[in-house]
Amino acid sequence: MDKMWAGRFSQQLDKIADDFNSSIRFDCRMYKQDIEGSIAHALMLASKGIISADDSAKIIDGLTSILEDIDNGTLAFDMNAEDIHMFIESELTKRIGDAGKRLHTARSRNDQVALDIRMYLRAENEQILSKIYSLIAALRDKAAENTDAIMPGYTHLQRAQPVTFAHHILAYAMMFIRDCGRISDAIKRMNSSPIGCCALAGTTYNTDRYFEAQHLGFDSITMNSIDGVSDRDFCLELLSAYSVLMMHLSRFCEEIVMWSSWEFKFIELSDSYSTGSSIMPQKKNPDMAELIRGKCGRVYGDLVALLTTLKGLPLAYNKDMQEDKEAIFDAVDTVNMCLDVFEPMISTASVLKDNMLTASRKGFINATDLADYLVKKGMPFRVAYKLVGETVAYCISNNTVLEELPFDKYKELSELFDEDVYDEISLEACVNKRISQGGTGPKSVQDQIDYITEFLAK
Repeated sequence: MDKMWAGRFSQQLDKIADDFNSSIRFDCRMYKQDIEGSIAHALMLASKGIISADDSAKIIDGLTSILEDIDNGTLAFDMNAEDIHMFIESELTKRIGDAGKRLHTARSRNDQVALDIRMYLRAENEQILSKIYSLIAALRDKAAENTDAIMPGYTHLQRAQPVTFAHHILAYAMMFIRDCGRISDAIKRMNSSPIGCCALAGTTYNTDRYFEAQHLGFDSITMNSIDGVSDRDFCLELLSAYSVLMMHLSRFCEEIVMWSSWEFKFIELSDSYSTGSSIMPQKKNPDMAELIRGKCGRVYGDLVALLTTLKGLPLAYNKDMQEDKEAIFDAVDTVNMCLDVFEPMISTASVLKDNMLTASRKGFINATDLADYLVKKGMPFRVAYKLVGETVAYCISNNTVLEELPFDKYKELSELFDEDVYDEISLEACVNKRISQGGTGPKSVQDQIDYITEFLAK
């Protein structure tokens, strides 16, 4: 395929250099956006009298036929093309002749690629957001099924206070809600059209940038042509948002790995989302969770790679910026894959409530409630804290727990103890008494479920 820029050159590009320079192997995924953008450009050129209505119609018909042929598989990408833009323009010219050569009037590949990647990411993020919404809904439903499942809450990975499984997983739902906000905010800032910025300085033609922006669903146009072609902040913002999302998924997966181990056995993953061992027949491994945890670092790497690429670039466009696509495309693919696996993995997992309750009865996770009991009887908190700490130490030495400590011993420790102490430190009471907003108490957990339902409805 002849290069569009061949007129300036007297020698052919070296084959190795040509392969090195080419981007069609990865930017071909933007073919729909490239064609949609070109159709809008042809309409604008005709509306302003820059090309004839007849040429515009031929261009649009030709582009539509190319799109149909790529979609149905009758037209394959030519890997000898430099990029997707040149492939489509060359194919268009083959089909409609000289009219196809008029399409690139008042346009550069610099603003064309900036347009295509914004449109591509806008479409991809609609899917990503939809998948996050589905995950949030799955967590809400899982929580609603397990509002009575008491488990140990942890700090420093040490048993701390009793919570419900519903309360615990709703924490992740709140994280994913924030992820939706970050991605949505990035899309808003990204949704400005760069087409018409041309190479960097704009054009001498009387174009209508707002016409193309509105036709392609953009909220505005980029106000500086140099910025329009050199800006990749939107890629960085999305990669940053993806990195936070993947961090949340990774943290959740770490807990799934622990919870599904024999040491915890709080949940049982479905066989559909587990694997076995090549040598140990008893194994049931949480490989999907481990892979998601591992792929978190991959998305981090994409962010750091693009930050590093952009950090020393002068304005405006530089070929280094071709590196933006492989990074952002890889992150998009990775996030999509992880969400596709994670949501059904957690939805189909079995919650082993009895095991959670058994674990909750160890570790003295009702110690704070015992201290609060004494405070309500009039003892200063720090005094109560010390007394309960001594009581826990006594229980450990005598192989017992607070719920089973004889009442005579409680009376020996403090005259403030009454028979109602056992009711006050039962695990159910410890959970039910957490009445503060956002806590693990039944009303608060229901409020959180309702909040998520309202969020999803919007």
